[in-house]
Amino acid sequence: MRVLICAGGTGGGIYPALAAVTALGNKGLATENILWVGTKGEMEQTLVPRAGIRLETIVGGAIAGVPLHRKVINGSKLLLSVGKAVKLVRRFRPDVMFMTGGYMAFPFTLACRWRGVPIAIYLPDVEPGQSIQFSLRYAQKVGATTDGSAQFVPANKLVVTGYPVRPELRAAANLTLEEALAAFDLQPGRPTLMVFGGSRGAQAINRALMSILPELLQTMQIIHISGTFTWDEVAVNAKNLPSNLRSFYRPYPYLHDEMGHAFRAADLVVARAGASMLGETPAFSLPSILVPLAWAWRYQKVNADYLCDRGTAVQLTDETLDTQLLPTIQTLMADPDKLAQMSQAAHALDVPNGADNLAALIENVANKSGKE
Repeated sequence: MRVLICAGGTGGGIYPALAAVTALGNKGLATENILWVGTKGEMEQTLVPRAGIRLETIVGGAIAGVPLHRKVINGSKLLLSVGKAVKLVRRFRPDVMFMTGGYMAFPFTLACRWRGVPIAIYLPDVEPGQSIQFSLRYAQKVGATTDGSAQFVPANKLVVTGYPVRPELRAAANLTLEEALAAFDLQPGRPTLMVFGGSRGAQAINRALMSILPELLQTMQIIHISGTFTWDEVAVNAKNLPSNLRSFYRPYPYLHDEMGHAFRAADLVVARAGASMLGETPAFSLPSILVPLAWAWRYQKVNADYLCDRGTAVQLTDETLDTQLLPTIQTLMADPDKLAQMSQAAHALDVPNGADNLAALIENVANKSGKE
């Protein structure tokens, strides 16, 4: 079986695809039978080669959430990329295309349709983004993190697979609390808050946190993953903290291998409401305070609503962070019973075999294409 993977842009699409690749590898698929296509200048250019997978890139850019002139420019780039997409599909001869999102969904959907390659889609978020909405009508099967996607996908195509949490994160869930805390030189017995804004960071969350660090660090310890965009600002602020408070604060621009340790160490997380929150916080039975990114279509708001409705999270907005972040964190951290209830609700949403389910979906679509 030869698999063409179309996933890129943000970690919300890349990490589930990487987890699916690992599951396919465990079933015997060699990496030379995988071709990953992405967009120049995006995260996949770092993460995919790091995983030992061949990557090809096209030019493109965001269509949603950008000014009209940028839509026109980026749309033109994607149209010009159709020719390269057709050439890559013809040369690689995949048995199936698997996509999770990204700007390249449009040209590669067209290329695979023209070449007769069946399409399998995975929806990391509850609601499909605009890059995937075009492709849904052409897909043979659509995997989804949750049953909340049923309102967006025809019933005969939808398969609820669960979120494919990366194996290294799954392994970290089995660590003892002491082992996880030791990875950050933190101590048991003090509540631990984890704060992050997604793969690139969130300026609003970072700045709101920095303004309340002196109050929070009086009673808790904090793992803060700022993202690279505002790391310089975060690093300077950390140096200016009093030494007695600085000893309870662990800021990082990004975490790779230690991300699972951070989830395991935390009692509560503050984060954007990207797709990973639908799978990774349940994997660690972790309560959360979610701050949906306002301009990112509306998918983060839909994700946050889904988790809040099921009792695993509470929700704030960028506009309320300055006044509500501190009391919300303090109130939850001071209420162990409430945190325990949220933790149990998160655990109930976990699907431990999500990656295997997704790998099976990809295989089924490829086999039904009539190729071996």
